[in-house]
Amino acid sequence: MSPTRRPPWILAVLATIGAALFVLPLIGLLGVTPWSDLTSLLTDDVVTDALRLSLVTSIAAAILATVLGVPLAWVLSRIDFRGRSLLRAIVTLPMVLPPVVGGAALLFALGRRGVVGEPLADATGLVLPFSTWGVIIANTFVAMPFLVITVEGAMSSLDGRHEQAAASLGASPLTVFRRVTLPMIGPSLRAGIVLAWARALGEFGATITFAGNLQGRTQTLPLAVFVSLDSNRDAAIAISLMMVVISVAVLVVLGGRWWGRTA
Repeated sequence: MSPTRRPPWILAVLATIGAALFVLPLIGLLGVTPWSDLTSLLTDDVVTDALRLSLVTSIAAAILATVLGVPLAWVLSRIDFRGRSLLRAIVTLPMVLPPVVGGAALLFALGRRGVVGEPLADATGLVLPFSTWGVIIANTFVAMPFLVITVEGAMSSLDGRHEQAAASLGASPLTVFRRVTLPMIGPSLRAGIVLAWARALGEFGATITFAGNLQGRTQTLPLAVFVSLDSNRDAAIAISLMMVVISVAVLVVLGGRWWGRTA
């Protein structure tokens, strides 16, 4: 269906106001950006430490989300079992749960005195809160649902005849999954991984609650913005601009997958 050339005036007005809600903050950010000092601000130790940590933890979280999330998406899309709807709701809960609440829940479960954290620390000496691993766990917790729902949707819409044909030729279920299913959902899988990485890169609430805000160890880019708003406003603006550029680049990459390419 071709787009309407002349929408009703009320829809056009409301759409303009809606678009302004997103455009005006970007204009405001660009208007206060200290362009002449941008390079020095972005090469400051606080920013470089936060950027390095953000890249390491978000990539690690995306990898962990993929390793755990793809099998979970397969189970949710292919296995019919009692409680599947409840499990799906729990898996996607971090998408709507306030991040601070998610961080608190992680602390109660994996903290030094947590249900799992205390025996884990006693057995291995590993303490997750206020550590880089804690950042990775928090990032994975909030990011993996985006990968799971993307991959599950792709698997649910697959034509099962190709998998059935491979199975009839003697391929094991794991071989079918690896050689048939994964290649067929390749675009959705890549989109899910990028979405999970982008969400991990921008995570704030669960990270600061579970892992703290320690420069060089747990202070990621969003946390650096939070601290810099009080101590160095120009640095906060510079970091925010950098994250906007990264986010726009991610959306451009995913645009064709989400809403298709227009002529």
